[in-house]
Amino acid sequence: MEQIPGTAPKATPRRRPAGKGARRPAETLPVARVLVDVSLSHLDRPFDYLVPVEMDAAAVPGCRVRVRFAGQLVDGFLLDRVADSDHDGRLSFLERVVSPEPVLTPEIAALGREIADRYAGTLADVLRLAVPPRHARIEAEPPPEPEEWRPDPPAPGPWAHYPAGPSFLTALAEGRAPRAVWTALPGPHWPEAVARAVQATLAGGRGALVVLADGRQVARVDAALAEALEGSSRHVALTAEPGPAERYRRWLAVLRGRARAVVGTRAAMFAPVRDLGLVVLWDDGDDVHAEPHAPYPHPREVLALRAHRSGAGALIGGFTRTAEATVLVETGWAHALVAERQRIRTVMPRVRPAGEDGELAKDEAARTARLPVLALRTARQALRDGPVLVQVPRRGYLPGLRCGRCREPARCAACQGPLALRSSHAAPYCRWCGRIAGDWRCPECGGGRVRAAVVGARRTAEELGRAFPGVPVRTSGRDGVLDRVGAAPALVVSTPGAEPVADGGYAAALLLDGWVLLGRADLRAAEEALRRWMNAAALVRPAGPVIVLADGSLPPVQALLRWDPVTLAERELADRRELGFPPAVRMASLTGTPAAIRELLAETRLPPGAQVLGPVPVPGEGIGEQAGEPERQRALVRVPRAAGPALGRALKQAQGVRSARRAADPVRVQIDPLELI
Repeated sequence: MEQIPGTAPKATPRRRPAGKGARRPAETLPVARVLVDVSLSHLDRPFDYLVPVEMDAAAVPGCRVRVRFAGQLVDGFLLDRVADSDHDGRLSFLERVVSPEPVLTPEIAALGREIADRYAGTLADVLRLAVPPRHARIEAEPPPEPEEWRPDPPAPGPWAHYPAGPSFLTALAEGRAPRAVWTALPGPHWPEAVARAVQATLAGGRGALVVLADGRQVARVDAALAEALEGSSRHVALTAEPGPAERYRRWLAVLRGRARAVVGTRAAMFAPVRDLGLVVLWDDGDDVHAEPHAPYPHPREVLALRAHRSGAGALIGGFTRTAEATVLVETGWAHALVAERQRIRTVMPRVRPAGEDGELAKDEAARTARLPVLALRTARQALRDGPVLVQVPRRGYLPGLRCGRCREPARCAACQGPLALRSSHAAPYCRWCGRIAGDWRCPECGGGRVRAAVVGARRTAEELGRAFPGVPVRTSGRDGVLDRVGAAPALVVSTPGAEPVADGGYAAALLLDGWVLLGRADLRAAEEALRRWMNAAALVRPAGPVIVLADGSLPPVQALLRWDPVTLAERELADRRELGFPPAVRMASLTGTPAAIRELLAETRLPPGAQVLGPVPVPGEGIGEQAGEPERQRALVRVPRAAGPALGRALKQAQGVRSARRAADPVRVQIDPLELI
């Protein structure tokens, strides 16, 4: 078992005196180092316990145990067994070995420690993300017979369209560790490309791990792997859909080495793949990848660390490129994997902008559907050949309202939250507190009528149904996500990320309300707008028309027109470097009460060059203040990129001091959060 960093030198422990009926420690390696499942920062270290002789065989490194800690029975992981302890007092015995299954591997334990230190968290929190809950019935099932099988190296297939693609596969098949940032060609072939990369890795005798944004993507790559590996059971899909028991069964297959390839969603980034040879992350800019639980690790960072520690290859891909992935290329950690411009022009759709202020068609149908003449004409022509995709940035019916007279935003009289409509027959309601505002009056002009500020997907589908009578209209979004649609003519209205794949590709796509994406108060607004547009446009047939309702002179729109996400990513990185924003620097977000933030900053020994910005009130916290809760603020700490690890350690130590003092008000610490402004 790998030694966990931070343990003190060994010494001989004082043991309980042996007496009648007394428990005796094991003869060999009697001291167990246990990580207790406690998230307090000042307790983030192993504690020593004695292994009773009756548990000697079951108490193996990596197993689950129960111990007495601070007077309570708590869960824990046995990290290691040693001959002596540095504890001067009397050691307690393990209460119970929950299971002799070594569910925590040395690689994941060491990785978890590094992730906890980097993100100013605790190892216990990381292991809650890494090791799924136990199912005793599944553990007791006899494991299948091991399958001695290795696939043949694959043909290049889709990788032949990239100058460096075949050599990338060859390096994987030879057991080397190539690292690439992949800008994928538009079209439906990326799952096959991922499957061939995994096949090449398995042909080289090593394992592979693929992390995707959602279950639909997992299903597509899982099907491609089943075809590439000829239905072999050497790969599994780890998602929440099959249920906890089946997911644990598949996870055990990975742990025990029967499954050498894993494809899954965010939680699969910690899958214990043996002899890891390749990590794959698709669409790393998708905010679904952001972990909502402490210490908030991002799969891009976790997989990059795993590749570095394991000597594995890495493939970070997508139709677009993030500024973070551009840093990997710029620093030489990875190489760019892109197609030649001539090939891109052959397969890309034909994108045209239609400004928001453009002339509407003169017929009533166009005015009803809120479409410029170019978009209306494109949709009508394309419907003769197949389905048309309509991307709407907002879900719901009318998620934003304004006064019909003075155009001021309509807000709730109780909490000042935004008002919205669920349907054409419903009364306005508050999106924050849920109160009905049927008697709403504008505080500025006294008007009682409202109009749409933002139109959602359901209202758009309703309008398109009136503008295109007789054409089926299907919706895909939060209320129900479609996986696929047929090749028959139809209008498919979807929110970003929920676009279904069309058989044979879409005949055209309309990207509505571009101002909603570009006008977001977000550091990544331009990058995110291009990502959502290109993910939708990539589903259109080669040379198929795509109309984007946005100003054609803006850099993200220009990048979409040229199908050139790399240039925009490089420009974004240059701008952030000039302004001092991630990923050019490392930044920590501290959220809590003003007093708690001041206390944490006072205890933190910040690295040289650190800047503290704020604290300022947290946006959208008005509801808590109305309920009498303390005001919440946020401070940002900015350091040079090289000082990122030192910042994480400093904040973790300060959190440990506050934890030891039992500070009443917690402070949430996030390193490089997605939402900065």
